Amino acid sequence: MSTGLEQAGVLAVVMQRFEKQRLPRILDIKALVDRGETLSNLDIEFLEEVFEDTQDYQPFVDKHPEFQQLYARVAHLYNEIASEALDNEKQIHIPGQPASS
Repeated sequence: MSTGLEQAGVLAVVMQRFEKQRLPRILDIKALVDRGETLSNLDIEFLEEVFEDTQDYQPFVDKHPEFQQLYARVAHLYNEIASEALDNEKQIHIPGQPASS
C-alpha cells in the first residue's frame, strides 16, 4: 500500500478524504461517547475501517515524519473512543439484567 501512497495524487486524495470525511465523523463519535452514549453498529464498522486503514498506512508514516503527529492523533482518538464506549456500555448493562434498548 505504501507504494500507492508515494504518488502525490493518491496521497492528496487520501488526505482530503481523511480531512473532509473521516476526521469530522471521528470527532462526532468522540463527542457522542463523551456524552455517555453508546455506539451504533454503523459507528463501530466505521471505526474498524479507520483502524484497519490506519494500520495499513503505518509503513508510509514511518517513512514520512510529517504525518506522524496526525497518525498519532488518530490512534489516540481511536483508543479514547473505544475506552469510553466500553465504559458507557458497562453503565447501561447492569449485571443480571437484560440490556436496555
